[in-house]
Amino acid sequence: MDALRIASSLKLHDWCLAAGFVRALIWDKLHGYEQVTELDDIDLIYFDKENCSEKIDREKECYLKQISDYPWSVKNQARMHIRNNDSPYSSSSDAMTYWVELQAAVGARLSHNGEIVVIAPFGLDVIFDGSIVMNNKRPKPDVFKKRIKDKRWLKKWPRLRVAL
Repeated sequence: MDALRIASSLKLHDWCLAAGFVRALIWDKLHGYEQVTELDDIDLIYFDKENCSEKIDREKECYLKQISDYPWSVKNQARMHIRNNDSPYSSSSDAMTYWVELQAAVGARLSHNGEIVVIAPFGLDVIFDGSIVMNNKRPKPDVFKKRIKDKRWLKKWPRLRVAL
């Protein structure tokens, strides 16, 4: 909740904390872990077509690191299509539909009245079923396998199943 409140204070357009921030919490619960798995970073994504400079992301990231001890990674999804050689994205949710595995495409943000809003373009069943599934919209089997290995998901959460 603390990370959500901090991110919310930036008042970014179409934002959420996504990928591992939500995924790890759910996989920890599925595995019955009482302690949350430490994250390498907290992915704060947002969508702002008017201010697409990577420098702005770095400034926001630096500010967040100054006011908290969280390992922030800030990325405006309005420019990420260029790096990924895709057509322009229309929103943060749309950008998430291009991520390598389906389980990354889940995020959370706080509404204006402080309620948690979940963003899950592929639905929530995919993250609660204990699988890791490659996104057929962006089929990159080598990248998919490398992410599983490098992030040590099957060591951290051994009951997960991999589905290509």
